[in-house]
Amino acid sequence: MRLPIAVDAMGGDHAPGAIVAGAQRAVDELGLEVVLVGIPERLGDVGDLPVVACREEIAMDDDPAASVRTKKDSSLVRAAELVRDGRASAMVSAGNTGATMAAALLRMGRLPGVARPCIALPIPNPGRAPTILVDAGANAECTPDMLVQFATMASAFVAAHHGVDEPTVGLLSIGEESSKGTPLVKETHELLASSGLRFAGNVEGRDLIPSPVDVVVTDGFTGNVALKTLEGALQFVFGTLIAAADADDESRAAGAVLWRHLGPTVASLTPESQGGAMLLGLKGLCVISHGSSNDTAIRNAIRVAGEMRDADVVGRLRAAIAALTQGAPDVTGADR
Repeated sequence: MRLPIAVDAMGGDHAPGAIVAGAQRAVDELGLEVVLVGIPERLGDVGDLPVVACREEIAMDDDPAASVRTKKDSSLVRAAELVRDGRASAMVSAGNTGATMAAALLRMGRLPGVARPCIALPIPNPGRAPTILVDAGANAECTPDMLVQFATMASAFVAAHHGVDEPTVGLLSIGEESSKGTPLVKETHELLASSGLRFAGNVEGRDLIPSPVDVVVTDGFTGNVALKTLEGALQFVFGTLIAAADADDESRAAGAVLWRHLGPTVASLTPESQGGAMLLGLKGLCVISHGSSNDTAIRNAIRVAGEMRDADVVGRLRAAIAALTQGAPDVTGADR
């Protein structure tokens, strides 16, 4: 019997209602095993979903490190402990991102050889598997060796989760030439070129959607700025299109025709369809969903957690880091 996925029922702007509903959908529609972690009297009707009770919650504006240390009976900390103790196969939370990372790191621990865990975020790539942006915000300051490790873990994830045998890696910079970029980017470029990864060179911000590579690696500060810029641009474009299509009867008639063609692409670009980001480099699985997640986003975050479990992503990452540490040429784990 597979271990359930622990879901932080108290985390997120729409918790616990949207979280419980999303968990129920994951069970009913996907056949996944789920256990809710939350304050029982605040969860409402959970149906047949099992609940691990706690008495505290970590708010979205709580200090991440302090709250994890002081609120030991919070839903976030208890969910991480379920994974650590072998009672759950993964954890999912739409709560405080910093606290989620802290709880997962402190309770699960890092894989041997991992300097820092990183956030790997899937960016929709219409017509093919998503491109993985890493680091999307966990580490604002990085060294070149850390970026190579991030690229290695993201490549192993793509190979395991998306079945890409030789994932391509691009380094986010201000130009395609190897001479462009900060000292961090230039030194990282040299290391990636000799890393054994399938390094495609520098990519620019315009290469995020659509992307010519499977993995885009950068430091957490740059990655988070790029992500939020992309989100804002997409929201503006979608909002403008929707407003234009509803301007008058003629526009609505035209919009109804165009939506049949645009609808699937628009749906694939919404955060809800992706579910959430993965925290790579830990001894357990952690999926971080957007704070504004609705039930669809939670359903898909649980789906991602289940897929990572079934693909043995942690084992693949462990092998990839071990190979990188030993200087082996194959660091993706694609042949394992």
